[in-house]
Amino acid sequence: MHRRAAALAVPLTAIALAVSSCGSIPEDWKTPAFLRMNEEEFDPRLPDVTGEVGEEPQITFPDAQPPEEEISGVVDKGPGENGLVGADDLLVANVVQYQWTGPGEGEEMEGQSSYETGAPDLVRMAEMPEYITDTLVSQPLGSRAVYVFPALTQEEREQAEAMGQEAPEGASVLVIDIMDRYSKGAVVPGEQTEEGGGDLPTVTQEGHSEPTIEIPDTDPPEDLEVLPLIEGQGAEVEEGQQVIAQYTGVRWEADENGGHEVFDSTWSRGGDPFDTTIGAGAVIEGWDKGMVGQKVGSRLLLVVPGDQAYGETEEEAMGGPVGTLVFVIDILGAYDNPPQPEPEELEGDGGEQAGDGAADEEAEEE
Repeated sequence: MHRRAAALAVPLTAIALAVSSCGSIPEDWKTPAFLRMNEEEFDPRLPDVTGEVGEEPQITFPDAQPPEEEISGVVDKGPGENGLVGADDLLVANVVQYQWTGPGEGEEMEGQSSYETGAPDLVRMAEMPEYITDTLVSQPLGSRAVYVFPALTQEEREQAEAMGQEAPEGASVLVIDIMDRYSKGAVVPGEQTEEGGGDLPTVTQEGHSEPTIEIPDTDPPEDLEVLPLIEGQGAEVEEGQQVIAQYTGVRWEADENGGHEVFDSTWSRGGDPFDTTIGAGAVIEGWDKGMVGQKVGSRLLLVVPGDQAYGETEEEAMGGPVGTLVFVIDILGAYDNPPQPEPEELEGDGGEQAGDGAADEEAEEE
């Protein structure tokens, strides 16, 4: 459902690239500090990280030179509620990065703390390198992991800077607090109390499956229609937040065979939850208007007229589906975005202009 835009890199991804020679760590550098063979032997070379998970950590650097290999460990295990981290999960994590410059010496890197910005990172495990995910997989929510990456060589520093990444001085330390997780096929809890019907589409959905949407044999409504099928119990979605959702979309107008085939759906991509910024023009207008103010945990039926989607004609749609569109959306979560940089901090013209529409991801794949 994204409009095409310049890549919005997950901050953790950028950090991992910068501290790991642009994503390549030799096998002999990978020394997990938390051994997984039923023993919890901890590597004393790791910095001492204390404080409650979910709050800014306190860190004490060992009175020794940073190690010359990458080490990692889980320094605080969560309570084990709500399942364990899976290899394909979308994680909500608080992330802080530090520089370890010498024996007992180090400092937090400016602008590299999600606790400072008030906005957690959304981390797609399947897109992260193994030296990050190996430590996180099978850990319970509420766990805290610590990574130490050796100092970059001059060549590696030049590579990082060429990619637009800040090259840290000395070794790098990364602290990741696992706050929440969304797995493949995630849906909102509860039973549907509404199905639509009448002049609106009828929606049925069983468990963790793609919804079935039946379009009535009537003209579509002229205005945006928003009908909660499940009333969520969470906070209201705010403009500018990162929203995590499952969704399916069909056209109101039938095809030549009289059907209403799905034109875009997270379920067609294995049920991977979708994330986007809402209320800021990153998606179609009907999503921005229809989702802001709705509660997290809600399942919505959205009927979006063409003028709030991709247009009423092929020329207007520019490859997107034409006319009135119907969506069923599960709002799984909503989180604040980092504050935008001040205008004087932006370089050039601000980057590539966002493109047009929900079918962009699908078009790119094709």
